[in-house]
Amino acid sequence: MSYTVQVTFDCADPHGLAEWWAETLGWQVEAQDAAFIRQMVEAGHASEDETTVHRGSLVWRTGAPIVDPEGAAPRILFQQVPEGKSGKNRVHLDVRAAPGLSGDERMAALETECHRLVALGASRLRREEPAPPMSDGFIVMADPEGNEFCLD
Repeated sequence: MSYTVQVTFDCADPHGLAEWWAETLGWQVEAQDAAFIRQMVEAGHASEDETTVHRGSLVWRTGAPIVDPEGAAPRILFQQVPEGKSGKNRVHLDVRAAPGLSGDERMAALETECHRLVALGASRLRREEPAPPMSDGFIVMADPEGNEFCLD
């Protein structure tokens, strides 16, 4: 049997973080079926409290997915949780912003992307330029809710 994988982020603002990551990756926020959501509420299978209006559309309050428009990567779901982030991520995403580049050209491309993401609300944590055999550098960053990721 074969399975597909979805990556799930716990967060405070699923719709805001989904939009941020969609912009970061060039992906799309997956549309939610407002008619279905309304039908579930009207039938008593969901409550009004489980929904919200985001950018003029009725959506589930606690979750917002994004998808790769080419369908090549796993879906990412942002789900609302009551507690805040309390420690370092055990799993993180590597955003491949400079594939095939090395040396100064690679780091310049990563710095350019870092500046773009900081302008969107990310935080730069540190720049790493490891010694051989792992000779490609990377930049460690955090999304607007503090989830670490690497520009690679």
